[in-house]
Amino acid sequence: MKRCKFFHGSLFAGASLFCCLFTAFAQGPPAKDYAELMTVSAIKHLWDGKGHPEKWTYEQGVVLKGIEQVWKATGKQEYFDFIRSSVDYFIEEDGAIRTYKIEDYNIDNINTGKTLLFLYRETGEEKYRIAADTLREQLRHHPRTSEGGFWHKKRYPWQMWLDGLYMGEPFYAEYALEFNEEGSFDDIARQFILMEKHSRDAKTGLLYHGWDESGEQEWADDQTGRSPHFWGRAMGWYGMALVDVLDYFPPDHPKRDSLLAILNRFAAAVSASRDTRTGLWFQVLDRPGGKGNYPEASASCMFVYALAKGVRNGYLPEKYMETVSSGYEAILDRFISKAEEGLINLEGTVSVSGLGGDPYRDGSYAYYLSEPVVVNDPKGVGAFILAASEMNLTRQ
Repeated sequence: MKRCKFFHGSLFAGASLFCCLFTAFAQGPPAKDYAELMTVSAIKHLWDGKGHPEKWTYEQGVVLKGIEQVWKATGKQEYFDFIRSSVDYFIEEDGAIRTYKIEDYNIDNINTGKTLLFLYRETGEEKYRIAADTLREQLRHHPRTSEGGFWHKKRYPWQMWLDGLYMGEPFYAEYALEFNEEGSFDDIARQFILMEKHSRDAKTGLLYHGWDESGEQEWADDQTGRSPHFWGRAMGWYGMALVDVLDYFPPDHPKRDSLLAILNRFAAAVSASRDTRTGLWFQVLDRPGGKGNYPEASASCMFVYALAKGVRNGYLPEKYMETVSSGYEAILDRFISKAEEGLINLEGTVSVSGLGGDPYRDGSYAYYLSEPVVVNDPKGVGAFILAASEMNLTRQ
């Protein structure tokens, strides 16, 4: 395949890269390679075609992690160039990260650090290592609960959210392996153990979205500190975090078996919560028949990814592949639609769901159903690419 020239930092560059990618796709991949087709579509659709958001954000990291898998599968230089250009918009030559503020102590800001580590390994450029070191430094000083769990953000004191496990721990584990921080794996395991301890519902096996150690939040139960409901994407973040962290966890570490047990409990609960009528997972997981509740794309993609990867790597038993296969087909049927120029869209992703803040989000059932559902949300698109990439691997 003819290699495309790529010019960083211009609208012409983005248009040229897209044309090159679209031509390459039309000539190359199998008809059913949804991972690559969504990658090409994402490059056209996301961030107004600029190749990056305006601020350093976890959403960018989700998409780029998916595209990284497609690059590994295809070897196409265009995908690597896109990843690098997207990150280079933020990384100065001295390793400083544009728009990032360590003093915010926002666990979301750690996620794209995984792409920094990837680029450092592939290019050897020190600016990526320096930027990754900055994110690692944030974790060293990040505020914690009394038991050592990371606060979700400094402005959300004493709170652990399921989302935060994905935002922080896979980077933390990859960094620890890359730079021989053996002692860090105890801390990484602690985050999952604490989250399950404080947030898991014994009846369903699902985990509530958030937990407030202080009990001060309006959404926190007076006795347990838990938020009221099981949010689909929060459980999705949690499951993806588990299977990704296990990639880097030392095989002889005494807490590895604890993480495997947590993952297996997660898999059982998630499989049981899937709606039998649609084959998908709903915005509020335990109420698929509830008024106004709906199948949600990003959560469904995340569950397919986590379960498929768990089985492929031997973390989960083979029996979950039935859930994976039927869930993936349901995703394709329900959420994938045709776009312009032979590309595709991902429908059905809730744009955001959180707790507290201003205006205050009370974690009620009505709240989770009030947030807008959008097309081609980066979180959903990235999760779909990851899920489709896993399905490609399972079929090899």
